[in-house]
Amino acid sequence: MLVPLGATVMPHVIYLHSALTQRRVEGKTDEEKKKIFSFERIDVIIAMAIAETINASMLIMAAALFHEGGLTGVGDIDEAFEQLKVLVSNQSAILFGVALLASGFSSSSVGTMSGQVVMQGFINRRIPLFLRRLITMVPALTILAIGLNPSRSLVISQVVLSFGIPFALIPLLTFCRNRNILGVLVNHRLTTGVATIVVTLIVCLNVFLLYRTFFA
Repeated sequence: MLVPLGATVMPHVIYLHSALTQRRVEGKTDEEKKKIFSFERIDVIIAMAIAETINASMLIMAAALFHEGGLTGVGDIDEAFEQLKVLVSNQSAILFGVALLASGFSSSSVGTMSGQVVMQGFINRRIPLFLRRLITMVPALTILAIGLNPSRSLVISQVVLSFGIPFALIPLLTFCRNRNILGVLVNHRLTTGVATIVVTLIVCLNVFLLYRTFFA
């Protein structure tokens, strides 16, 4: 199975997306706010659909090429790269590598900007750009330098990131049910009830995932 490189679990993006869109267009009346909100919903749906299509395409490619070909043991990125050269062509393997590199750059920049938003908004501190980039890149470079398995390290990073999901979803749920904050855009009671069940389920599953990964 191929693991999409970049980040499949990114709870911190909620804060970044909010920071980038909250002053894009400001509605003066309730009707304008509702109209802007509808466009924002379309924006999120399109972005998530594109991301889902990319991740699904990678999994479908892995199933079509490797599983159907009997190569069920391909679980690392470097193995997938080499097998692509054998099964398809050198060009396809290079495109695969370029796509992974682009995804890595994207997730790295998003993580850096999200950290900046959180730092400035919650503790009112600014960190120089060079230092932010250094802090972001040092863990990845350290993993490569000491020779750890990149695919396994990627999976562990996703498990660690999943720990941050409650810190994004629970405040989001709380804010969206508060009429003093959202006004006419506040969630309906039914939406809040369903969201509470979903958030509870996600948090419980992530606690179980952390236990299975690090303690079981």
